[in-house]
Amino acid sequence: MRATAAVLLVLCLLTISHAWDCQEVVNIKNLMQIDAGLGQVVATDTSQIPYYLVGDEWIRLPGSLKHITVGPAGIWGINKADSIYKYVAGNWVQAAGLLKQLDAGGEQFIVGANVDDTPYCLTRSATVGYKGPGSPLPWTGLPGSVKYSSCGPFGCWAVNKNDDIYLMSLNQDCQNNGWRHIDGKLSMIEVATDGSVFGVNSAGQVYTRDGITASKPEGTGWSNVPMCMQMKHVTYDLGRLWVVSKSGFTMVCTH
Repeated sequence: MRATAAVLLVLCLLTISHAWDCQEVVNIKNLMQIDAGLGQVVATDTSQIPYYLVGDEWIRLPGSLKHITVGPAGIWGINKADSIYKYVAGNWVQAAGLLKQLDAGGEQFIVGANVDDTPYCLTRSATVGYKGPGSPLPWTGLPGSVKYSSCGPFGCWAVNKNDDIYLMSLNQDCQNNGWRHIDGKLSMIEVATDGSVFGVNSAGQVYTRDGITASKPEGTGWSNVPMCMQMKHVTYDLGRLWVVSKSGFTMVCTH
C-alpha cells in the first residue's frame, strides 16, 4: 500500500505546473500542521509530536502539541487541551489562557482564536517579555468570529467558520480598525514574514494572494497554485512553499 502511494506521489510531482518545483519531504511522515518564519520551520504530526527543522533533519521537541507556530514572536504551541506554551530556553513554559490556534508571525505580537472562534491578541511587550508564571499576559479580545488567523508585516488575515476571508490592520499594542471582508473562500490561511499570503480551501486547493504591498495590503486577487492532490495545510517562507496533503505527504516547493 505504501509503495502504491509512493508511485502515485511520483506521478503527482511530475504533473505539477512547471511554475512550481515540488519535492517530497522524505524524512518526516504524517504531519498535521507546519509553520515557517524567519528561516525556521516547525511542525506537528498526527501523533501530536512537535518538530523543529535543522538542515534536512527534523529534531523532535519535547512535549505534545496539536499546533505550533514560529515567527518574530518566537515559538509557541498549543496542546490537545488548548493550553498555550512558549518555547523558552529549550523547554515549554505554560502561558495563561486557552486557544485552539495561534500565530507568531506578527511584529512580535501573537494572535489566536479559542474554541468559540473568539479572536485574541497579545501585545508585543507581553509576548517578548513572557518568561513564565508571573509574567503579565493581557490577552486582548478582537472583534468578530474567526477560526484561523495569521499575521505579517502588512496586516492580519483570518477565516471564519464559513470560510469567509478577512483582513485587519493590527499594531503591536493590539489596536485595530476591525476586519475587512476579502473575496474568496479558504479553510485556512497563512501570512509569511515577507507579507505573502497562501491558503487552502475546503476542496484542498492552494491559493496565493497577488499584488500585496504596504500601500495595498489587501492585494489584487487570488491565483491557484497547482497541486495534484488535496492539501490541508500550507506555509511559506524565504521562497519555499511547504504543503501538507490530506493523505499525509509533505512537499516543499520553489517558484
